[in-house]
Amino acid sequence: MGIYLNPSADGLAEILEGGPYIDKSELIAYTNKVLGTSKKLTCFSRPRRFGKSFAAKMLAAYYSKGADSGKLFADLKIAHTKDAGFEKNLNQYDVIFLDIAWFISNSGDVKSTVDDIQSEVLEELREAFPNCVRENTQSLPKALLQISAKTRRKFFIVIDEWDALFREAKEDAELQKSYIRLLRGLFKGAQASQYIIGAYMTGILPIKKYGTQSALTDFREFTMLEPGILAEFVGFTEEEVLNLCAEYGIDFHETKKWYDGYRFAQTGHVYSPNSIIEAILNKRFSNYWTQTETYESLKVYIDLNFDGLKDTIVDMLGGRKCKIDTGTFQNDMTSLNNKDDVLTLLVHLGYLAYDIGSREVFIPNEEVREEFLRAIKNGARKELVEVIRQSERLLEATLRMDGDAVAEILEAAHEANTAPKFYNDEQALRSVVVMAYLSCVDHYLKFEELASGKGYSDILFLPGRASEKPALLIELKWNKSAEGAVTQIKDKNYTHVIKQFGYEGELLLVGVNYSVKTKKHTCKIEKYCEKG
Repeated sequence: MGIYLNPSADGLAEILEGGPYIDKSELIAYTNKVLGTSKKLTCFSRPRRFGKSFAAKMLAAYYSKGADSGKLFADLKIAHTKDAGFEKNLNQYDVIFLDIAWFISNSGDVKSTVDDIQSEVLEELREAFPNCVRENTQSLPKALLQISAKTRRKFFIVIDEWDALFREAKEDAELQKSYIRLLRGLFKGAQASQYIIGAYMTGILPIKKYGTQSALTDFREFTMLEPGILAEFVGFTEEEVLNLCAEYGIDFHETKKWYDGYRFAQTGHVYSPNSIIEAILNKRFSNYWTQTETYESLKVYIDLNFDGLKDTIVDMLGGRKCKIDTGTFQNDMTSLNNKDDVLTLLVHLGYLAYDIGSREVFIPNEEVREEFLRAIKNGARKELVEVIRQSERLLEATLRMDGDAVAEILEAAHEANTAPKFYNDEQALRSVVVMAYLSCVDHYLKFEELASGKGYSDILFLPGRASEKPALLIELKWNKSAEGAVTQIKDKNYTHVIKQFGYEGELLLVGVNYSVKTKKHTCKIEKYCEKG
């Protein structure tokens, strides 16, 4: 049992004793299935605090000859999963466990990290396998090959935070190339099959690309863009969160509002494990993202002056999804050449969710949305700060039923956020109104084009369960009148829409009209009083 070679199961034992635990041990069924095959190399990337290190420690505890972990796994799912090879592979392999972030933190100079990894692991290998590693060997891949040639032993390699060098030394291209050469030496080529039975790498970023090719083409990758068959292991599933809420007396609807949003076709909704556990332990819903990542990192990317980035962020703050091309992203934090590269990076960092079917990105939940607002308010994009302030003023004016102020703010938003050639477009007005009311996301659920009464209501803002604000029912008109819009709401019984949600609170009717001829907006606001 060593530090890097054949570690103990202490890491897993601490996790199991550390409070609320969701059993993700069936990941082992997958790694056992691909063990010793052409698919034996796995890289599974996902954001901070999504359980990456938990998985790495679990796999090390399971495969390591230096661990006696049968009792730790006895009550976990994998021990009772049929045909998963649990007993066959339990503590049967020489495991090398490398935490790259740890090496960086404990290096005198980050530039020595690659050399430190090789020298320290080689020292343990020489001790564990005397007379196997040649005296002049300084290369870790060569040492493993020499050991395997003499002993016929194979290694399972676990690398946690594989991409830490790309994040911590993001400008040091030579160090990154040196690191990639080490990884290629370990995992690429016919010789690697002689000494590797399997490998599992975790990280935030997918494997670095050069042009269109992965630097490590033999790895099978699972990412926040395409988690594939490992989707259920990205985070907590909705069923798992439901069970935790029931067990610990946590309101599931509030949990969903704060932490839901990541979705995959294979498994449905997925939640950030850290945020769920913190909400349970603290018995309070809050933004726990700042415990793992400051808004400063997000602010850097928002402040990049790429065409269309500002408009896309405003759209997403208003609850919209936005099209994205993920193909040009080079899987690092510096080769950002356009808006789509920035948005793709934010998906991998967890700030955005990705819908693979529609190829759209969106802000997943209230917790992350707060990070966007914090980053914007403290960033260099003053035009975004003004959009948020303007939205707050618009909501305040609506709630005090000041139609003139609402019209004035909408007019300014229409002019600022709509290209001239689209200015007299009916859909542009709807878009402007939805975006202008983006502050409503803090207090309301938004619905558009809901069937109600004798037609379809344009926009409904329904207050959240904890909000005391009135519901807002907005009708838009083009070259008519704001008064006529309010009248239509009543005549066509659009107000019936709130009943399908069981809402019985106060309701404001908001009519908005735009005149193509004068380019003026008007607004009429009334409190709804049900007859009877």
